[in-house]
Amino acid sequence: MSAWLERLRRWTVWPMLWKEFLQLRRDRLTFALMTGLPAIQLVLFGYAIQTDVRRLPTVVVDESRTSESRALVQVLQNTDNFRVITRVSDRADAKRWIERGAARVALVIPPDYQRNIRGGHTGVAQLLIDAADPQSSGAAIAGAQLAAQARGAQLLAQRYQLRSPVEIRVRPWYNPAQRSATFIVPGIVGILLTITMTLITSTAIVRERERGTLEQLIVTPIGKSSLMLGKLVPFVMVGYVQMSVILLLGVLFFGIPVRGNLALLYALALVFIVASLGVGLLISTVARSQAQAMQLSFFFMLPNILLSGYIFPRAAMPEPAQWLGLLLPLTFFLDILRGVLLKGVGGRDLLVQLGALCVLAGTLFTVSVRRFSKTLD
Repeated sequence: MSAWLERLRRWTVWPMLWKEFLQLRRDRLTFALMTGLPAIQLVLFGYAIQTDVRRLPTVVVDESRTSESRALVQVLQNTDNFRVITRVSDRADAKRWIERGAARVALVIPPDYQRNIRGGHTGVAQLLIDAADPQSSGAAIAGAQLAAQARGAQLLAQRYQLRSPVEIRVRPWYNPAQRSATFIVPGIVGILLTITMTLITSTAIVRERERGTLEQLIVTPIGKSSLMLGKLVPFVMVGYVQMSVILLLGVLFFGIPVRGNLALLYALALVFIVASLGVGLLISTVARSQAQAMQLSFFFMLPNILLSGYIFPRAAMPEPAQWLGLLLPLTFFLDILRGVLLKGVGGRDLLVQLGALCVLAGTLFTVSVRRFSKTLD
């Protein structure tokens, strides 16, 4: 036992770790930026990124001017997808409001709207939608269909005293209020960890190479494995600090639920952090300057945001994009984050994601260390 402790005490990684922690303590501005900027970005992204489109500015062309037309407008507003900002006189005026971006939707109710309903015919109204933004137009179409069904059911019940023969009672789980922040904020943890771990690893090692200090360390008695471990362990600790700050702010500012075991989440996050550091290390073996390292790091970020399922559901992507997304560690870490925080799942339910992360982390780290050794010889 004493021999093992003596061997551990003489392990060459300790001088490297001591050097990195001293450097991190002296460079307080960088440490503050690495922990403070993610917190600021979390607050900004959490409030700014909203996937549920509500209260679209709407103008109304009411050529009927009857109780039925007013009831239709009220039903539309009750869906919370539309916000009537004004009433205009004709279609040409409504078109001008949409063209200059002041309105996204125009509701046109023809003069014979109430007469057709009272006569037993279908009352037809038209909804003009600015479809340049598919997400907003989709929300408008869904809201219009919901309003039409609701108003139609009301009229049938009033006229024939009939109740609907079919009823589907929806019970949403995990995010019953359907708040965007509940879905987006856990993903921001993965996004910011990816950005910072990849960026600081690649630029830090390239900066050592530019200054000539990395080659000086190589010729010391410190082995290359100890050198790499000493360089990366402080970044792992920075990643945990960032993760803790983001989770704390997510709970305080956005009310993100924590239904699962945080210890399990932190344990699984280690594999993801190692994988992200492996990406940064791989970039550092390719880049020859800090500018190149930053460009390659940002080039890696865009696929993470678009293909990992952070905002857009992966099931809606073409199959090639889905297969490409399986090469990104963030794809599996998002499932872990949302599973533990929102659903309260345990480790047994995340074995597939953990296995995929271990494979990616091991592959990235192995390839990176081998390329790193070759480029320094």
